[in-house]
Amino acid sequence: MVRRAHQVRSYGPFVQYEIRLQGHLGPRWAAWFDGLSLTNEDDGTTILRGAVVDQAALHGLLHKLRDLGLPLMSLVQVPPEPPDVPTQR
Repeated sequence: MVRRAHQVRSYGPFVQYEIRLQGHLGPRWAAWFDGLSLTNEDDGTTILRGAVVDQAALHGLLHKLRDLGLPLMSLVQVPPEPPDVPTQR
């Protein structure tokens, strides 16, 4: 199988990130963040979590967040969530 540089995933596996912002984002913003989950916490923060294809996509995401004007509290690479596999009894 030949892989070309422009194919998604040609640079390796997706990496999972968790980004915490000060302030809340409404649900209408979820589509703007390319499939990342958006969770508003009781402490007044928003958590974005999900896979990012490469460093260029991560930088693009950070530019979007900068443009929103919400303070960035943390950016952490997290292990991927295990797939839902039924347990055998």
